[in-house]
Amino acid sequence: MKKLLSLVMMLAMVLGLAACGGDQPANNDDQQTGNVVKIGVFEPYSGENGPGGKQEALGMKYAHSLKPTVDIAGVTYDVELVEVDNQSDTTKAVTAAQSLVSSEVSVILGSYGSGVSIAAGETFKTAQIPAIGVSCTNPQVTLGNDYYFRICFLDPFQGTVMANFAKEEMQADTAYVITQLGDDYSSGLGAYFTKAFEGMGGTVLTAEFQTGETDFNAIMTNVLNSDADVIFVPSSVQTAPLVIMQARQMGITIPILAGDTWENESIITNAGQYATDVYLSTFFDENDTANPAAAEFVPGFKAWLNADKQNLTDNGDSDGVAAVSALGFDAYNVAIAALEAAASPAGADVQAVLPGVAIDGVTGAISFDENGDANKNMAYVKTINVETAAFDFLKTQTIAE
Repeated sequence: MKKLLSLVMMLAMVLGLAACGGDQPANNDDQQTGNVVKIGVFEPYSGENGPGGKQEALGMKYAHSLKPTVDIAGVTYDVELVEVDNQSDTTKAVTAAQSLVSSEVSVILGSYGSGVSIAAGETFKTAQIPAIGVSCTNPQVTLGNDYYFRICFLDPFQGTVMANFAKEEMQADTAYVITQLGDDYSSGLGAYFTKAFEGMGGTVLTAEFQTGETDFNAIMTNVLNSDADVIFVPSSVQTAPLVIMQARQMGITIPILAGDTWENESIITNAGQYATDVYLSTFFDENDTANPAAAEFVPGFKAWLNADKQNLTDNGDSDGVAAVSALGFDAYNVAIAALEAAASPAGADVQAVLPGVAIDGVTGAISFDENGDANKNMAYVKTINVETAAFDFLKTQTIAE
């Protein structure tokens, strides 16, 4: 009995030492448990801009696969991406933003869609967590918010680019501008196009549609009966093929112009043969490999897409490189550069160094002006090629042109 009692006591001592770590070597996984920095991904994975949000996030995820750790003040941290779906909805965007705040992220990337970015801006500012906008082009995103930055060009520039294109390339005298009521991106870009086009002596006719509207025949009847030379429709990914198909089915043959949201393969898939004479402005072209960073990024990203069926699905069942994916890649690397320069992972410390961050990105050199906007002045103009079901590059254009 005494021997049995002794054995039990010895076993208890061994188990107690094991539980406390005893003299055992430290477990590296356990050491890393506390060294995690979180980057929020604030994107629409559903709703009318879901396809674009998924493509934007793909660039971030690819960048994360290449740089999964970051050194901050001499400490190595594992980077964790915390993803939320803002559902392309300004009300739900606030809830999604609050979820990221509760997750204690250090910096946030996104969103695709200016409206949801504007809606979430105050939440990020109050929580002192900086956000890096990727393709949200409306000036209101960063205006008056020291915690919102962005790496894309703005709508005043984009609207002017497409107005110049309509006037100079299409020889257009009259443009029909069709915008979505209550959508900051659509109404804003439409207004900037109108201002620039009228400034060059052109005439603008206008129409508006409700969010979720699917029948554009009444608007297209008015377009058909007008003397418009081009149509300009800054709309969501889901609306685009409906507009294109209904215009062409009604016999409207004039060029249809749009902004960056229309560079999405699902538009070509859904509009099919009707997507003729469609032109858009965007941030990047995969065939422009003059930039060494882009030349390295494109084949790597394509290989990464093709290695995972879900990635291909999220990219519209294509391995084409969307401009927003390239921007998402750059946004992640801007966040990493800011974290590396920060005194700690605290959001306020990251925000403090962001104005001075500058990188040579896939989409060009990235630095910020006094408003937190990117110092960029070049856009790519593309057209839809219905035969190859792809976006063909036409030209680059700057404000000066």
